[in-house]
Amino acid sequence: MSSIDPYQYIIVEQQFSHKFKVTVVRAENVTKGVLGDLLDTPDPYVELFIPSAPESRKRTRCIDNNVNPEWNETFEFILDPNQENVLEVTLMDANYVMDETLGTTSYDISKIKVGQPELVPLLIGNVTKVYLEMSLEVCSAMDLRFSLALCDKEKLFRQTRRERALLGIKKLLNMEKARCLPSSLQEVPVIAIVGSGGGFRAMVGFSGVMKALYESGVLDCATYVAGLSGSTWYMSTLYSHPDFPAKGPREINQELMNRVSSNPLRLLLPQHVKHYIQALWTKKASGQPVTFTDIFSMLIGETLIPDRMDTKLTEMQAKVSEGQSPLPLFTCLHVKPDVSELMFADWVEFSPYEIGMAKYGTFMTPNLFGSKFFMGTVVKQYEENPLHFLMGVWGSAFSILFNRVLGIKDTTGGSTMEEELEQIKPEHIVGEDSLDNDEDLRKGENPEGQGGEDEYHPHAQASWVQRMFTSLVSDSTLFTTREGRAGKVHNFMLGLNLNTAMPFSPVGDLTCQTPVEEEVDAVTDPDEFDRIYEPLDVKSKKIHVVDSGLTFNLPYPLVLRPQRGVDLIISFDFSARPSDSSPPFKELLLAEKWARMNKLPFPKIDPKVFDREGLKECYVFKPRKGDKNCPTVIHFVLANINFRNFKAPGVPRDTEKEREYADFDIFDDPETPYSTFNFQYSNQAFTQLHDLMEFNTLNNIEVIKDAIKESILYRRENPSRCSVSLSLSEIQNKKFLKRETRGAAHV
Repeated sequence: MSSIDPYQYIIVEQQFSHKFKVTVVRAENVTKGVLGDLLDTPDPYVELFIPSAPESRKRTRCIDNNVNPEWNETFEFILDPNQENVLEVTLMDANYVMDETLGTTSYDISKIKVGQPELVPLLIGNVTKVYLEMSLEVCSAMDLRFSLALCDKEKLFRQTRRERALLGIKKLLNMEKARCLPSSLQEVPVIAIVGSGGGFRAMVGFSGVMKALYESGVLDCATYVAGLSGSTWYMSTLYSHPDFPAKGPREINQELMNRVSSNPLRLLLPQHVKHYIQALWTKKASGQPVTFTDIFSMLIGETLIPDRMDTKLTEMQAKVSEGQSPLPLFTCLHVKPDVSELMFADWVEFSPYEIGMAKYGTFMTPNLFGSKFFMGTVVKQYEENPLHFLMGVWGSAFSILFNRVLGIKDTTGGSTMEEELEQIKPEHIVGEDSLDNDEDLRKGENPEGQGGEDEYHPHAQASWVQRMFTSLVSDSTLFTTREGRAGKVHNFMLGLNLNTAMPFSPVGDLTCQTPVEEEVDAVTDPDEFDRIYEPLDVKSKKIHVVDSGLTFNLPYPLVLRPQRGVDLIISFDFSARPSDSSPPFKELLLAEKWARMNKLPFPKIDPKVFDREGLKECYVFKPRKGDKNCPTVIHFVLANINFRNFKAPGVPRDTEKEREYADFDIFDDPETPYSTFNFQYSNQAFTQLHDLMEFNTLNNIEVIKDAIKESILYRRENPSRCSVSLSLSEIQNKKFLKRETRGAAHV
């Protein structure tokens, strides 16, 4: 029996809106009164206002010196048919000094029947008539996609990528026995590479990982690469590069090393700051919200992708259109301004194909993210956000850092990120080398090639920037509050009717054999995730989007979606730890807890493995016996163990210089260059961390190959393992087609 995607049969209901079209046709006998008409002939125009509608005000052009003007201008409003919608019509007279109101009237839009246009004359005053042609139609074609299924483009990508992954696996396992190789596409496992947050530390570490995976052939076997915060910065750098994937990470990483070696304060020169402020005002004037994340985004973009600042996320489709590389997945959180991210957060996922919230089954094409929506329909579309803006949102927790750089007082008092900021040292803000030790800066060289007052003296410029920004925002929330620092976009869920908040996996009883009631080991505060089932505020016109690392620092929600059917997760955790010898499972345990609460299959994470086996480069967590839908997790941690003695897997270090190069700590060194809040890496610091993670990955290639072979055998023995495709009989048995069942998600 043929297999189909069950999620396309789960109803995600939306309340349809109405599109109200009104054409201002003409007016008769426009008058300013007897005396007014003697002094001046009216220059009329019409204003339309519907208080209950977004983009609620429209106006016609002005027609000079005409008492019987004809406009024939058509305007559209999106309306909620369940609200009382009233059209207010105001006739205006344009003047040089101040426009004059000639009269106002109103019309109850409920009088208009759907599909029956009407020409309505409205009397304004005693003699003036304004003729409006009005019509209502149901908005059946939504700009939001309401579904739990993957979009068609991702499904097509998966099919094409699976064919390439089959070839990649056969090449990787070339010397293995034939029984370990997939005999069909059905036996090809879905593999996801996952990178954590951790600022430039995560970005640089992930660069070494991706080089190892690319050159070893493991990347050719993967379907997804998912990143969070710092890892998304590397993914953005890699996938936006014009030569990737034809050119591998080796050359691209060299470019990245050169870019992060310079002092970040160079971006705060007056000419740069002027550009940032102008960009902010332009965005704000267009009707979009701006926060400090916008400035931080420009700083990150200028640092990492200066020649690709205008690149768009949709352009990455060309990198995966033929399945030539894994699909990149990025993430941020939607949060409530008055609730801790550890208690409530909606995960927002980004791919070159779609952006949306799996929790609600609402998705849009990337070019619509940030536009104004109402009830699932765009009411005002803006140009697609550039990639650097998204990079700032994905890593927005670090925008807090620049408040401290600029000396602006923090008034929020208390998030986890801010408490950690209290512990950083001043030298970690700009890198391992202090400004006084930066040779180029001590010489006062101007990288922009300009002299005079813009000459690049760092202390003077930092002081100037401090004064300028402090003066600019002394009475503003742009920099001084969480409200002003978090990224902010128009709420694409505005006006929707969220009857219930559904669990992340509404068919959890089908895909997860682990009971939801199972006691999860005490990880941290029991209040964590306490409010994750709450719905988003659909009345708020804007939403806050922040760094996902503020809840837990691994992007597992992206690859745990049962629709993606991931068999093997290879995760790389660059999270900060109290010391190099500290247990490395905090974020992984939080991911497990989140998965259990959302009815998602996840292997049991036993923290006691650290006591039994000590610190290792990677750990393997397998599904329990009989749990055929649970992925295997290979969890790499940031640790310098075998790298100290081996320059390549199985190749010992011969010289004292080689051993000295590899003898460094990540977290124990009080002068570490690897602080989460360091935005400048010397070439040596970059190379050491990059080479460490490249070595750790290559040193465990056999572990990865063994897990791939096991996943192939699991799929052979269980054809429906981790699959989004089920037979029609299975769907009917689960009663997916009945709207009243628990499986039906209502939005």
